Amino acid sequence: MNSISLKQLHTVSSPCPIYTSRQKPVLLRCVTNPFSTPLDSHLPTPRQRPSIFHSFHFTDRNPNLRLPCAPLHSSDSLAPDPSHPPQAVKRNSVAIVDILKQANSFLPHVVLGSTLLALIFPPSFTWFTTRYYAPALGFLMFAVGVNSSEKDFVEAFNRPVEIVVGYVGQFVMKPLLGYLFSLISVTVFGLPTPIGAGIALVSCVSGAQLSNYATFLTDPQMAPLSIVMTSLSTASAVFVTPLLSLLLIGKRLPVDVKGMVFSITQIVVAPIALGLLLNRFLPRICNAIRPFLPPLSVFVTALCVGAPLAINIEAVKSPFGASILLLVVGFHLAAFVVGYILSGFVFHDSPDVKALQRTISFETGMQSSLLALALANRFFEDLLVSVPPAISTVIMSLMGFSLVMIWAKRKE
Repeated sequence: MNSISLKQLHTVSSPCPIYTSRQKPVLLRCVTNPFSTPLDSHLPTPRQRPSIFHSFHFTDRNPNLRLPCAPLHSSDSLAPDPSHPPQAVKRNSVAIVDILKQANSFLPHVVLGSTLLALIFPPSFTWFTTRYYAPALGFLMFAVGVNSSEKDFVEAFNRPVEIVVGYVGQFVMKPLLGYLFSLISVTVFGLPTPIGAGIALVSCVSGAQLSNYATFLTDPQMAPLSIVMTSLSTASAVFVTPLLSLLLIGKRLPVDVKGMVFSITQIVVAPIALGLLLNRFLPRICNAIRPFLPPLSVFVTALCVGAPLAINIEAVKSPFGASILLLVVGFHLAAFVVGYILSGFVFHDSPDVKALQRTISFETGMQSSLLALALANRFFEDLLVSVPPAISTVIMSLMGFSLVMIWAKRKE
């Protein structure tokens, strides 16, 4: 070494060799083992200097300044400091988190897979009975609440025109479409009258909570508005659904008002409120659980889709199954299109017109088919009335989350 003089310094507590460059030597103390032995006999040459070093502190200067120090047990190298994980480990951790967050992109494929599995092997879903529906939908609403804030809901109530348009799509346009397709089922396809009544019944119920989740996946900023629309339609369904059923089907449906209010609170209000409170007062907990919510939500959604189909598989495989499937697909497709066109006509000058169109399309095209199925099983003696709601549960989810995938890719 020509330009750099090698000086070996030893302290009483821990002798540790260093390299200096034309500076006055200073006393050093190694932060590694203070009882190690001198390294006089095996100082590393410049080419042998290890790439990872322990560090030491100055004893008579800045105590926070760190310089490289040769390992005390060997002249070659030393084990990495466990307090500083390698960059590769950090990159792997980030990659895993990213994979978890992107789980929502697989939702349409998972929904399709659960549908096929329910058709091929129904016992895979029959264990997920109706008593699990409310907690499952509540979990999806909790996921929405964790990713929202109270300001979002305040802003949603400040958009009364959008709420009214969504309500019109829910309880005006959709029932008219249901009545039209119920007539087609009887007059054109020659299906029994109970099948037409089942299609009309699907059109009379409120919006589905899954529409809130679909909106959240496509336009997160519109999720609070979607939740407000669905909550209002569900709350008023205790009066509107029986009235529409009387007008379209000709049968008065007694509805448990207290039960529906409790259901709304349990499925929508309480989970969202819990998510908002956690996000507001315990953000660290929210940040910790947020990456795990997408894959869990995908799993729960798959159960909510596959279970009704598996439980009602015999009705779906009835002689009228193919015709009912075609009619239900047409009904939901028309509802999605009408909601999209209606909102585009009303809000054509709005800066967020596309997001509003997608949101109201979800609200109009996705109904609470599980509620229609429950009403059909409880208040109609003919079991054929429950077939359209059972098929609607699957078709609504497949079409809705397929639109999620299509619209999300177009936004990218």
